[in-house]
Amino acid sequence: MKNNSKSGLCLKQVIAVVMLVAIMSTSVQLFERERQGKEIANKEEKKEIVQNEIQEVQIATTYEREGKTTVRSAQERTAIEQEETIEKVQYKTIEEITIARDMDLTQRCGISKEDFKTLMTNLKTDTSGFFEQNSDTIYDLCETYEINEIFFCGLIAAESGWKIASSHRNANNYISMMSKGKLIRYASPEEGLEAAAKLLHNRYLTPGGSCYYGKTLASVQRRFCPNSSTWVGLVYGCMKQVVK
Repeated sequence: MKNNSKSGLCLKQVIAVVMLVAIMSTSVQLFERERQGKEIANKEEKKEIVQNEIQEVQIATTYEREGKTTVRSAQERTAIEQEETIEKVQYKTIEEITIARDMDLTQRCGISKEDFKTLMTNLKTDTSGFFEQNSDTIYDLCETYEINEIFFCGLIAAESGWKIASSHRNANNYISMMSKGKLIRYASPEEGLEAAAKLLHNRYLTPGGSCYYGKTLASVQRRFCPNSSTWVGLVYGCMKQVVK
C-alpha cells in the first residue's frame, strides 16, 4: 500500500511539472507573439509615416511646379498680349501724313516715334536744331495730351519762328503764353513744352475748357489770338512746311 501511495504521489508531481512546463511554454509563446505583433505594428507605423512624408514632399513639389507654371503662363500671356497690341498698331509712313486747314487738332498724325524723329531730323526749316533736339519730348507730349504733332510744331514755329526767337528761347516759352503782359518763364525746354501742351489740351481742345470753341485752327484762334486775321494761315503754312 505504501508503495502504491508513493507511486501515485510521484505521478501527480510529474503531471504537475508537465502542466507547469506547458503553461510556461504557452506563456512564452504568447509573449513572443505579442512582441512580434508590436514589432510588426511599429514597422507598419514607420512605413506609413515615411509614405506620408513622401506624399507630402510630392504634393509640395507638384504645387510648386504648378505655381511656377501658372506664373510663367501669366507672364507668357502678358508678353503675347503685348506683342498682339504692337501688331495691331498700324503706323502710317511719313509720306502718308495728311493735314487740312479744318482738321481735328486732337487727332495724331499716325506715325511712329522713330519716323517722327526722322521727320524732325530732315526738317530743313529747323535751322536752330530745336525741333530735332526736342523730338522725343514733343512726340511724347502729343501722345499724352492728345495733340496732333504737326499742329504742335506748326504752332511753335508760328509763335517763336523756326530759329526760335531769343526771348522765347530764354523763357523756354514757345507758344507765347503770357502773364501780366510778359512771357511766362519756365525752367527748361521740357517744362515749357509740357506747359504748352497742357494749356492747349485743357483749355482749348477739350470740351468744357475755358477757351474751347472746337478742335480746328479757326476754333482755337477765337481765343488764342482773337485779334489776328492771319493767325490761322500762318500756323497752317508752318504745318505744311513740316510735311512738304
